[in-house]
Amino acid sequence: MSAQKIPNKIWANSGDSHFVEPDDLFDNALPKALADRMPKSQKFEGYEIVTVDGLEFRRSMPKPGKDGQSMGDIVSQRAPGANNPELRLKDLDEEGIWAEVTFPSIGIWASSIQSRDLMDAGVKALNDWAHDYIMKASPRLVPTASLSLLDIDDAIREVERVAELGFRAAFLPTAPPKGQRPYNDIDTWDPLWTALEKNNMVLAFHIGTEPVDASKRTGVVFGGPGGAVLNYTYTTFGGQIATMQLITSGALDRHPNLRVLVSEGGATWGPFIGDRMNEGYRQHGIYVRPELSKPPKQFLYEQVYASFQHDESAVAAMQHMGWNNVMWGSDYPHLEGTYGHTQKTLHELFDDAPEAVRKRITVGAFNDLFPEVGPPPADEFI
Repeated sequence: MSAQKIPNKIWANSGDSHFVEPDDLFDNALPKALADRMPKSQKFEGYEIVTVDGLEFRRSMPKPGKDGQSMGDIVSQRAPGANNPELRLKDLDEEGIWAEVTFPSIGIWASSIQSRDLMDAGVKALNDWAHDYIMKASPRLVPTASLSLLDIDDAIREVERVAELGFRAAFLPTAPPKGQRPYNDIDTWDPLWTALEKNNMVLAFHIGTEPVDASKRTGVVFGGPGGAVLNYTYTTFGGQIATMQLITSGALDRHPNLRVLVSEGGATWGPFIGDRMNEGYRQHGIYVRPELSKPPKQFLYEQVYASFQHDESAVAAMQHMGWNNVMWGSDYPHLEGTYGHTQKTLHELFDDAPEAVRKRITVGAFNDLFPEVGPPPADEFI
C-alpha cells in the first residue's frame, strides 16, 4: 500500500484491558499459608486448572499451536506487554491506544474465595502490586482496585486505602460472592456505594466474573451444538443484571455522583434494557419499591458507561439511540481483543460515522470518568 493510501491513525482510549500478574505475586507478598491458597493457574494441552482456596476449577483452553507452542507462548508473542508496562506502552503507541482501564487476570478468580481473612489479604497484595507496577509506570494506565466483598467493612476500608494511593476505579465481580446478598440489597451494599461516591471512584464491573461453581467446568452453561457461541454470549448478561440491580434498588438515585462502568459486555443493550425497565416501572407501578425520582432509563443514560470491542451496533446505540456513554475497549491482551488489528477495527467502526460520534466513543466517554489522563495525540498518518 502506498503512503498516500494509508489511512489516518485513529487514537482511542480503552475501557477494557488486563494485566497478567507475575506467577510469584502472592508468594512474595503474603505468608506461605495464605499464598498457597490464592488463585493459581496450571495450563495443559487443551485445558487449564485454576486452584482457589482449596477449590479446583477446570476450563477449556485453545490447544497448543504449531511446533508445540503453549497458550502462554502464543499470548506473549501476540501481546508482548501483557505483563510488562514498558513493552505495553510501545504496543499501545503502535496500536493507537492512548490510555486504558486495566483489570486483573488471575486476580479475577478471587471472587470465588470464601475466607474473609484470605480475601482481605489477597486484594491488598493485588492492589499494592497494581499501584507499584502499573500505576507508577504511566498515567496512561488506569488500574482498577480489587475489593473483598465478604465483609463490607473490609471493602470500605480498602476503598479508603486505595483512594489515598490514587486509584480511580474499583473492580467488582458482576455477582457478589456466594452467601452474600445481591447488589439490590440496600442495607448490605449502600455503605459501599457511599464510600465509592465519596472517594470519586468509578464502580467497574467486568463481565464473566461471577463466582464459580467448583462442580462445573468454568464458563460452561450450555453444551451441545453451538455451545461455544452460546457460552461466550451468555457472559454478557451479568453486567446487565448488576446494572439493573443498582438502578431499580435506587442506588444510583441515592448516589447521583456514582459512575458505573461495565467492561467488555457490549453497549447496544443499554437502550433496550432502559426501555424494558421503564416499561416495568410504569406498567407494574403498584409493585415498585422503591420509587425513583426519575425513570430508570434516565439513570442508565446518565450514570452508566459500557465498553465494547467490535460491535457495529454499539456505534448506532450512541449515534441514533441517545446513549452517550458508549466507550470503545481493546481487551488487550486477550485473544478476542483487537491487538494486532486495532486500527483496522477502529476504521471499520468509525470511517462512516460522524466525527463527533467517533470522538465521543473513542475518547470522550473515557475522559468523563478519568479526566486526569488527558487527551490523546491528534489523529495522524500512520
